[in-house]
Amino acid sequence: MTSLPRGRVTLLFTDIEGSTGLVQTLGPEYPTALGKHRDLLRQAVEGEGGIVLDTLGDETSNVFVEPVQALSAAVDAQRSLAAYGFKVRMGVHTGEPSLSGGSYYGVDVHRAARITDVGHGGQILASRPTFDLLGGSWELRPLGAHPLRGLEAPEEVFQVVASGLATDFPPLRLNKAALAAEAESRETRKPAMRVVLAEDSVLLREGIARLLEDAGFEVVGQAGNADELLLKVRSYSPAVAIVDIRMPPTQTDEGLQAARQIREKYPGTGVLVLSQYLETAYALELLSESAEGVGYLLKDRVADIDAFVGAVRRVGEGGSALDPAVVAQLVGRQRRNDPVADLTPREREVLELMAEGRSNQAIADSLVVTERAVEKHVTSIFGKLRLPASPDDHRRVLAVLTYLRSA
Repeated sequence: MTSLPRGRVTLLFTDIEGSTGLVQTLGPEYPTALGKHRDLLRQAVEGEGGIVLDTLGDETSNVFVEPVQALSAAVDAQRSLAAYGFKVRMGVHTGEPSLSGGSYYGVDVHRAARITDVGHGGQILASRPTFDLLGGSWELRPLGAHPLRGLEAPEEVFQVVASGLATDFPPLRLNKAALAAEAESRETRKPAMRVVLAEDSVLLREGIARLLEDAGFEVVGQAGNADELLLKVRSYSPAVAIVDIRMPPTQTDEGLQAARQIREKYPGTGVLVLSQYLETAYALELLSESAEGVGYLLKDRVADIDAFVGAVRRVGEGGSALDPAVVAQLVGRQRRNDPVADLTPREREVLELMAEGRSNQAIADSLVVTERAVEKHVTSIFGKLRLPASPDDHRRVLAVLTYLRSA
């Protein structure tokens, strides 16, 4: 793997504007078009001595030693992409992000991503530090100080002007009125739940952070490996730590081991583990002693924003969240003289939601029935499974999981 530069670097983030419409327009041809988009970007980046850090869907992150290289690559890429009909937002920022486990993290990564967010397709935006270091080698048009989501103070933003690029764009996508309304809304609600996020993919980590911030959480720390995660948890005492199971350096179970340490050393922090693949044994191992403040979800579940946000909040409040795919696999196991077979279809639905960590009220909302009806189903389920009934959500989740994982 190419060695990544340390110290001061320039980050270039990109994403396609209107990608959803493009998917609908191109249909089955979209993957081919996306591949062409990535090839053109890679050629431009590597042609200027840069390194492609990450690609996720229609987004990319790239790094350069010098800002002039980043702008040259961005301009070359925009010209090539425009010829193929792509409208791509680009943001450039120079700073000193932390580097660990083959990934950059820290506020400079946030700043590059947020600058990209506010632009339009075909537009290249740059930060003040990048502008200062260019020394007039490129023409940049000042767009003024602009508030960026998640950052405390407005940031000066500049638009790159070059032949072959469009020059006239609508106002930047966030505005002071919108941020003022958001700030006012935050003042009227309870303090945001604090989250630390560990994921070695820069783009996925930034995407999850953005999603959580939009949902009202405060992402107080990000990490690219297990050691940095433990440092962030110790430093910020978050309500919940979201942890990728497979992390550097071996990409095996570093995240799971870190999750165990957090549960042992920092019991006030809930742990939500994310996994690319269904690994039932890992999920049950995590829940083996207690169901309080612990969860296990597949990464695909992040796309269901409401469900994901609900799971994070539930874990942060001391509840549990087990991926429906894990529960379905456990419920579907064949056993001799299996009492699960005696459950009615509705009771099986309730059982699965119980095992996910849902309260009676949440189950009632999901199934569109009364809470009283759910209570009756729960009583019947515990009777048929010969389990001791408990009003405590954590104990009943643990009881159900103990039964489901048994032979």
